[in-house]
Amino acid sequence: MRDILIDVTRLVGRVLAKGRLPTGVDRVSLAYVAHYGHRARAVLRLGSRLLVLPQPASRELFDRVSNPGSGFRRQVGLQIARAWWSRPHRPDRAVLFNTGHSGLEDPTYAAALRRLGAAPVFLVHDLIPISHPEYCRPGELERHQRRMDAALRISRGLIANSRETLRDLQAYADSKALPMPPAIAAHLAPPALPSPGRNPLGRPYFVMLGTIEPRKNHWMVLQVWRHLIEKHGSAAPQLVVVGQRGWECENVVDLLERAEHVREHVIELPRCSDAQLATYLHHAQALLFPSFAEGYGLPLVEALSAGTPVIASNLPVFREIAGDIPDYLDPLDGLGWLSSIEAYSATGSAMRDAQHARMRQFVPPSWQQHFEQVDAFLDTLS
Repeated sequence: MRDILIDVTRLVGRVLAKGRLPTGVDRVSLAYVAHYGHRARAVLRLGSRLLVLPQPASRELFDRVSNPGSGFRRQVGLQIARAWWSRPHRPDRAVLFNTGHSGLEDPTYAAALRRLGAAPVFLVHDLIPISHPEYCRPGELERHQRRMDAALRISRGLIANSRETLRDLQAYADSKALPMPPAIAAHLAPPALPSPGRNPLGRPYFVMLGTIEPRKNHWMVLQVWRHLIEKHGSAAPQLVVVGQRGWECENVVDLLERAEHVREHVIELPRCSDAQLATYLHHAQALLFPSFAEGYGLPLVEALSAGTPVIASNLPVFREIAGDIPDYLDPLDGLGWLSSIEAYSATGSAMRDAQHARMRQFVPPSWQQHFEQVDAFLDTLS
């Protein structure tokens, strides 16, 4: 059996940054911790050095990043100090998982991996900063190019979250004349949500789920809501926006904070517990997912797993995950979104009933299937 190392630098950093809730990428990293943590060692990146914690300390750290509480900063500081002054651990036949793109842009990371002697296996979530840099922070294009270059050059194997991401990665490797390491596509599972409570609003509403950022297309949906309110007045459906505010979303924030007639029909939930999310999803007319680009689409899987219809952008990765079950629209087709939302709001909606019928075919991906693929993949790596 191989030794397993898990780079948890990103997870630890987000817990130390107070108020930062787990992103979709973080939830995937936590799934790897949950699956392999009982026999794995935690790795922390400190400058140009990779610190490998002993197994007892690793288990404690895995538990703390999964269930953050008071004293986290002090405990992590003590563990780093002990690992820093202890004899460096050189694992035998180890695989090192990096599931969050973390550190790959740093040229010292490759050198640290070589010194450690572990076989790096990276999970690639998307190439959006390269294919759609206009939706990302300034400088993210160059950073992500360095990440993907490093992934292609130094990894022993790559795991993509979808066949679409794997195709994008192969095309990028070809464009840079870089060799493609052994790779697989393994779909991600939705988080396990608790049983839903009672309808929180008592009237038709829709949900958007994800960080508020330009690529998620909140601005278009809020413009649609402006038209719905002008047309239907107080009878217009509600919109529940679940997600933290991200970057370069000032126009969306202006609508959320300053457009009074829009605010009366829009609920913003930057912090939402799993119990709240389960309830809001379960009773929604539909999840709205109008993104311009995605590497996977966990909200789509979450909604369909909860029995909630989805109206989504016509992205290839969404069809890969859900086939013809959702209703698909161009992300720029505001009138089409308006018409579909009106149709889904109606009592006894034929469109909504038709999707409910198609949803009987949906089999959500599971973490068991994902890790069976990953374990089989590891067996093929020399």
